[in-house]
Amino acid sequence: MNLTTIDDVLTGLDGIIQRSLDDGSRLGYFAALYRRVTRAVKEGIAKGQFADGPLMEKLDVVFAGRYLDAIEAYQKGEPCSRCWRVAFDACKDDSRLILQHLLAGMNAHINLDLGVASAQVSPGDQILHLKPDFDEINNVLAAQVGAVEAEMGTLSPLIKNLSLIGLESETSVINFNIDTARKVAWFTAERLAEEPDFLRELTIDGLDLVVSVEGRAILYPPFKGDALAAIRKMEVQDVRRVIEILASDDTVTAIAGGKV
Repeated sequence: MNLTTIDDVLTGLDGIIQRSLDDGSRLGYFAALYRRVTRAVKEGIAKGQFADGPLMEKLDVVFAGRYLDAIEAYQKGEPCSRCWRVAFDACKDDSRLILQHLLAGMNAHINLDLGVASAQVSPGDQILHLKPDFDEINNVLAAQVGAVEAEMGTLSPLIKNLSLIGLESETSVINFNIDTARKVAWFTAERLAEEPDFLRELTIDGLDLVVSVEGRAILYPPFKGDALAAIRKMEVQDVRRVIEILASDDTVTAIAGGKV
C-alpha cells in the first residue's frame, strides 16, 4: 500500500473498519484500536509531543504500512508474516475473547513490526536518535490501550475474572506483556539497525516465527479453556457492535456518513 502521511494511514484503516462493519468481520477489532492509536500519534505530533515530529510521522507510516500490507496480502490469499497470519486466521474463530483478538494483533505489531520499522527509518547509529521518541510513542500506545481497557467491561462483563483464573497480573494478560514487548521491539530495532543486509531478512524471518508462536499462546492458551469459554459466552456477540465500541464514535459516524 502506497503511504506517505499519517492521513494516508488513517484512510487505510478506515477502509478496513468499513469493510469489517459491512462483512461483520473481526478483522475490524484491531483496526479500530489501531486507528485510535494512530490518531493519538497524529495529535501528539501536532502538539509537539515528540522531539522529532517529521521522523515520528515517517515511523508511523512505515510501522502502519507493515500491518496494512499484511492484511491486504492476507485478504488476497498472498503470503504475509506468520504472526499476522495467526492473528488474522483467528478472526474466523468465534470462540476467542475480544481481548485475545486485540492482544494477538498487538503481539504481531509490537513484537515484530515496531522493531523492524524503527530500524528501517533510523539505520545504523541513527537509531540512538530515535530512542526518546520511540519511548514516547510507546507511551501513546499504552494510553490508548488503557482507554480500551476501560471499555472492555461493556464488551466483556466477566473479563475481570481473568485475574481470578490466573490469566491476568499486574504485568501480563493472557501470555502478553506490553512492557516486555516494548523492550523486545527496541532490542530488535538496535540489532537490525546495525545488521548487514544479507542477515537482516533471516533475522526478521526467525523473529516472525517466534512471535507467531507467542500469538498462538495468546489465542490458544493450553489451560483454563472452560473458564475462557464462560467469559466469552457473556461478551457482546454482535461483531459490528464490538467494532463500533472499540472505534471512537466520531470515526464510526464519519465512516458511515462517507465523511472520512
